[in-house]
Amino acid sequence: MAVSKEQYKKATERAMEYYNKSSIVITDKEKANIEVADFGLGNLDEIGIEVITYVNAERSCAKEVVLFPDQICPEHRHPPIDAKNPGKEETFRCRYGEVYLYVEGLPVANPKAKVPEGRKQYFTVWNEVVLRPGEQYTLRPNLLHWFQGGPCGAVVSEFSTKSIDEADVFTDPDIDRLPVVE
Repeated sequence: MAVSKEQYKKATERAMEYYNKSSIVITDKEKANIEVADFGLGNLDEIGIEVITYVNAERSCAKEVVLFPDQICPEHRHPPIDAKNPGKEETFRCRYGEVYLYVEGLPVANPKAKVPEGRKQYFTVWNEVVLRPGEQYTLRPNLLHWFQGGPCGAVVSEFSTKSIDEADVFTDPDIDRLPVVE
């Protein structure tokens, strides 16, 4: 499934509102390159992300990720690529709002996240880390995780080793990580 040009335009405009709320300055060139990903599910308001990639070099990557209220980046991991690349290690730093990050470990009794009814089986890790502005968390390579924007949405800076999105492994077999815009 593809994001329509109209959906893409609205999502990028809305993402810019969040960057402005978080006092992150975005250039015209960066604005023109906002990635809108619905993960091929056609339900951007529930499952999707909006991303600006500043740099994605051989040894480092920096991105700004917007999550609209209750919007989810679905469960996935960054597996080893080869002997030289053990998978992406990433640090999330919350800049605005709240983000609910779920990783492997002891599940929380009453999670803050709300997952779509028809996709609950694809959310299997429930160790909850709540990030507020200025707080951060580092994920080791190949760690199963997913995250959701809080009630006001969220802006998260991601600092990582090289990002190879097409190599990500998702729990949900219907996911298509690389966005398609009609």
